[in-house]
Amino acid sequence: MKVPLLDLKAQYKTIKPEIDAALIRTAESQNLILGQEVEQLEKNLAAYLDCKHAIGVSSGTDALLIALMAIDLKPEDEVILPTYSFFATAGVVSRLNAKPVFIDSDPVTFNLDPEKIKSLITKKTKAIIPVHLYGQSCEMDKIMEIANEYDLKVIEDAAQSIGTQYKDGRKVGNIGHIGCFSFYPSKNLGCFGDGGLVTTNDDTLAEKLRILRVHGGMPKYYHKIIGGNFRIDAIQAAVLNVKLPHLDSWTKRRQENAGLYTKLFTENGLAETEGKLKFDDKNKVLLPEPVYKKYNLKYYHIYNQYVIRVENRDELRK
Repeated sequence: MKVPLLDLKAQYKTIKPEIDAALIRTAESQNLILGQEVEQLEKNLAAYLDCKHAIGVSSGTDALLIALMAIDLKPEDEVILPTYSFFATAGVVSRLNAKPVFIDSDPVTFNLDPEKIKSLITKKTKAIIPVHLYGQSCEMDKIMEIANEYDLKVIEDAAQSIGTQYKDGRKVGNIGHIGCFSFYPSKNLGCFGDGGLVTTNDDTLAEKLRILRVHGGMPKYYHKIIGGNFRIDAIQAAVLNVKLPHLDSWTKRRQENAGLYTKLFTENGLAETEGKLKFDDKNKVLLPEPVYKKYNLKYYHIYNQYVIRVENRDELRK
């Protein structure tokens, strides 16, 4: 039997009447660009993430791009980011003719190692992009401390981690200067195409992000700066407005599934001790280690993916 990595149809079936009604409502309104659905989504997400401003954009990639544009990233500026992430994290930096500076990732959490940041900072360094990979937060205290010391901007790439809590209880995307999220269909909160979000608690940055979203025009047809077409579609917003109230229950189910995987791997003698980085037995695997579970948080890890480590992946696949 072939088991798919993700079955989007299964989720859709559980909320089909709500989704279908939202799609029809949007089609009948013909308010397809920004408008009420987008405004409601932004309000809902700001409340969910406990941030001051939530601004819907066209994709997770564009969220990163518009965030860098908002901090005035210039050619030859440098941005510190992890070696281990999706292409877009570094791609948006290069697209603005700036320089990605890669930092090693921690082998337990897969997130960037903050202890190595200072050695990479130069006079050209403008920002740090921590990526909260697979649904677990980076070590944000240390990152923010360094950023404040060197007057750097922090743009959180939380594409895989909506709802994830840091050890102090704050949700990711609400700790740095700007947070970036993706609503690609495979994400924990996915729409019916491309969609994204930027968040901030800074009023000035929020205003600039909203202006950049509409080609830099404010008011319409008056362009003081060059932006882009970074708007989220009303149809995608309508879908997300339906899905958002279900997100926490879906997260709970993901955590339960992750717990089951860990239990079965461990009980059957197939797993090494969590966090152990050396393999004593090449037939065993290393399991994900949720480092913030000890803080008794509800959403310490939302498990966008349950990632194991092995000595020889290809042999295991065989």
